[in-house]
Amino acid sequence: MTRTSRGIIMIADSDFGDVEIEREIVEGAGFTLSAHQCTSEDEIIARGRDAAGILTQYAHVGAATMDGLPKLRVIARYGTGVDIVDVDEATRRGIQVTNAPNDWCADEVADHAIALWLAAARKINQYDTATREGEWQWQTGAPIWRLRGKVFGLLGYGAIARLIATRAKGFGVQVWAHDPFVTADEMRADEVRPVDLDELIRGSDYLTIQAPLTPDTRHLFDDAALAKMKPTAILVNTARGPIIEDAALDRALRAGTIAAAGLDDLEEEPAKHANWAPDNRLLHHPNVVVTPHAAYYSEESIHTVRAFAADEAVRVLTGQPPRSPVNHPA
Repeated sequence: MTRTSRGIIMIADSDFGDVEIEREIVEGAGFTLSAHQCTSEDEIIARGRDAAGILTQYAHVGAATMDGLPKLRVIARYGTGVDIVDVDEATRRGIQVTNAPNDWCADEVADHAIALWLAAARKINQYDTATREGEWQWQTGAPIWRLRGKVFGLLGYGAIARLIATRAKGFGVQVWAHDPFVTADEMRADEVRPVDLDELIRGSDYLTIQAPLTPDTRHLFDDAALAKMKPTAILVNTARGPIIEDAALDRALRAGTIAAAGLDDLEEEPAKHANWAPDNRLLHHPNVVVTPHAAYYSEESIHTVRAFAADEAVRVLTGQPPRSPVNHPA
């Protein structure tokens, strides 16, 4: 740390390829930027003992890290979810946790959800694979059902889900939604039918998950839930992978319990595993479309989330209130 530095802000890990956006903000405010690719709490402690702030994408920041970083005052998450941070422990220690609000990638996620739905419903992957192998037949994708008039269900009806609903309506579907935190009147005002969870699962022809990962939603889609779905149903997940139990979805697809799936993440969240291998059975289903947790991505969204996280750390360390606080430490 230089003599004139106001403190160290550490990047625990990121996969953005460079740190120039963060460096401009952090060093422009008089702090020192220390960038690393940590895969464990021990590595964070070893490289960041003097850090006052941490920016983290996948690296876990728990009680052990906080014990080893006595100067730590702020943990800024690249993204919206904060399950990689022990927020309760941070709050007890007076450490501010911040995230990026949903709107940093809302349009991207909504577009991606629609793309996964259409790819699965129109069997784009199967057609593309067969064509490249010399098979030129419309029958390759049979059966394919008309979208118009079908039920498009949404688990969750927050800001991103509402954008998905707006897009889906253009295809002539009936939009249903379940969200215990949104009133039925709000949904009806958007011409969306409010339903309970069981009705959503049983009645949807296409069911898109856009809900947070919580103890209540983890493995919500298990064998029992999937068994309630229509055999022609398509399940789309642009939320967090562990909301679906992968083994249960594999069984359901093999048994024909549901027709197809479009997934932007897997239960094991591969980006958090240094030695991940593509041995998940869902990757071998021709009727499953999988993208690498990329729904949030555009050049614009990545710039926004990087700048936001760096700015939040600077704000907290210079005595300003964060714009997107996750907790309210004393």
